[in-house]
Amino acid sequence: MKKLLIATGNQDKVAEIKEKYRDLKFEILSPEELKLDFAVAETGSTLEENALLKARAGAEKTGLLTLADDTGLAVEALNGRPGVYSARFAGPDASYQDNNRHLLELMKDIPAERRQAAFCTVAALVDPERNLEVTVEGRLEGRILTEFRGERGFGYDPVFYLPERGKSLAELSLEEKNAVSHRARALEKMKSRLKEIYHQTE
Repeated sequence: MKKLLIATGNQDKVAEIKEKYRDLKFEILSPEELKLDFAVAETGSTLEENALLKARAGAEKTGLLTLADDTGLAVEALNGRPGVYSARFAGPDASYQDNNRHLLELMKDIPAERRQAAFCTVAALVDPERNLEVTVEGRLEGRILTEFRGERGFGYDPVFYLPERGKSLAELSLEEKNAVSHRARALEKMKSRLKEIYHQTE
């Protein structure tokens, strides 16, 4: 069975991808499972550049087919910030809660009708054997809440509200989130490409 490395140290993300791809004929591995010290400086100026940096680094280090992604939150009232800096919005060692609190503080005077935001995920696949690189994008529209809601998910999920669901992303089950999220949409597109490139059927 062909191995697929998920180039991230984020175990929440690994769990989400394993669930999404559980029906594919790949052995899905994380750097942790390979006892691999994996940290890549995200020096790209776009989500696509950062996703490719991580995927290339994983492929180079292991020789394996490697998948990575980068996600940004674009808030209209903040002129598209935090964008590519979403993971370190409150500082280089910021936690999820730090970033969320920083975002809510910056938006404390923004009225409800101006709190629109969108999540964007770019997923990148690098196959060193085929010298192949593929990128796809997923997007999710919503708005920023004024307080934390929900205990599930990670990142900005507790403050990102989906009007059509009447819930924050952190109030959705993993199954519900995997059906609608920006990352899920990017991963679904990549799943189609994986099936097509590696001739897989469910």
